[in-house]
Amino acid sequence: MKANEIKKGVVIEYNGAIYSVRDVERSAPTARGGNTTFRIQMFSIPSGQKIDLSLRGDDELVDVQLERRQATFSYMDGDDFVFMDSENYTQYLLSKGLVGNDAGFIVEGLEGYFVAIVDELPIALQLPQSVVLEITETAPELKGASATKRTKPATLSTGLEVQVPEYIALGEKIRINTETREFMSRG
Repeated sequence: MKANEIKKGVVIEYNGAIYSVRDVERSAPTARGGNTTFRIQMFSIPSGQKIDLSLRGDDELVDVQLERRQATFSYMDGDDFVFMDSENYTQYLLSKGLVGNDAGFIVEGLEGYFVAIVDELPIALQLPQSVVLEITETAPELKGASATKRTKPATLSTGLEVQVPEYIALGEKIRINTETREFMSRG
């Protein structure tokens, strides 16, 4: 797999160890003819040690085959998130470090989560495209603000903070895009 094909959530092998890609930044030089570089932030599996790697677009990395299992969030076990396999009821413990910033999208009973497994170890969580959450804190709604594009901050039931349109009120359920972390619609 070439560096320009790597996306968030991909699992790769580098220097004999397995890593989960957490973030990819593309940087194009301003001068003509320069090579685009990719800064890849990844974490080793299972230790969670962070490594940053800078590669050119045509640099090669080894793609690791992983199994994706559909799962549902069950409960918290200390700092670990416990997911249950939707088919065979196997429990997967995902650490707080492994889940990272995606913790704000984890809701009990919601379907559409996938746990990535390599050598029977859960190594990553894939979120559904969108999640419906309730607003627990925000400024009062502004009457007649539906035509404006102005937003206000809102805290959701999981503690996640997002920007919402001014016409959204406290207690409403809203749909959030899990990739962009942006308001999509009322839930």
